Order: sequence, then C-alpha cells, then structure tokens
Amino acid sequence: MKKIGMAGVTLTAYMATIPAANIAVAHIGAVPVGFDLVAPAGVYLVGLALVLRDLAREAAGRGPVLAAIAVGTILSYFMADPALAVASAVAFAVAELADFSVYEPLRRRGLLIAMLTSNAIGLLIDSLLFLKLAFGSLEYLPGQVLGKTWMTIAAVILLTLLRHNRRSTS
Repeated sequence: MKKIGMAGVTLTAYMATIPAANIAVAHIGAVPVGFDLVAPAGVYLVGLALVLRDLAREAAGRGPVLAAIAVGTILSYFMADPALAVASAVAFAVAELADFSVYEPLRRRGLLIAMLTSNAIGLLIDSLLFLKLAFGSLEYLPGQVLGKTWMTIAAVILLTLLRHNRRSTS
C-alpha cells in the first residue's frame, strides 16, 4: 500500500478507536484483563489506538496525528459521554507529547523498539490521566496498564509477522 493510502487508513482507524473506546466505557463498564484485574471496557481499543498512533505518525507525520486526536475527541463528544471525551482528549494529548519525546529519538533504532518503549510510557501517562479525570480514582490503574500492554504486545507480534511475511514473499 502506498504511503498516502497507509496514512489515510491508519489515521482513520486511529480516529475511530477514540470514540469507540469512550462508547465502550460508557455502555459496557469494566472488563476482565487477566490476573483478576479489571479495567474500563475501552482499554483494549486504547491499547490498539497507541499502536495505530505510532503507525499513523510513521505514515502521515505528527501534525496529522494531533489533528486525528482532535477529530476523535469531537466524535467522542457527540457519540459518547462528553466528560469521557474531555478526559480522553487530555489523556491522549499529554500521552502523545510524552510518547513523541521517547519515540522520535528511538525511531532510528527501529520501529518496534520505538513503539514498545514509547507505548510503555504513553500507556502509563494515558491511564493515569484518564482514570483520574474520568473517574477521580486510580482504582483501575493495574488493569488499564495490563490491558493496554496486551494490545501493544499483540500488535507488535502481528507487525513482526507481517514484516517477516512481506520479506519472505519479496
């Protein structure tokens, strides 16, 4: 897929995860994430969003990713609970800035290294801010971190397999 096409796909998917995560939180509640931990239902979608954000940044750049956060927030505001949308927007924006400061220097070492490291920082910051702003509590923090970590690991494994497959068929 050409870079422009990949930019559109990843940005659209990223924008869609933001309201989808907020809708899940508002309508489903808490879900199990393993080890007897639970987290708000959007946890898996946000974990996916962190990976999609890095892929979108690769394909489109930082500016379009920040615009995607804004569009996703506006969609969330009208499709989900406005308070969740605001909490989500603040958490995504601050996590994106922290992620950027880690991701960019590590990118020279490889996409997967940059993605794993920056997502570890981003998911912690996003979880802390979102939970505090949305619920006024960090009760779900262990579950949030674990659920987002599962999604990051799954996405990195999938990306590794896709890259390996692409090299094998070339």
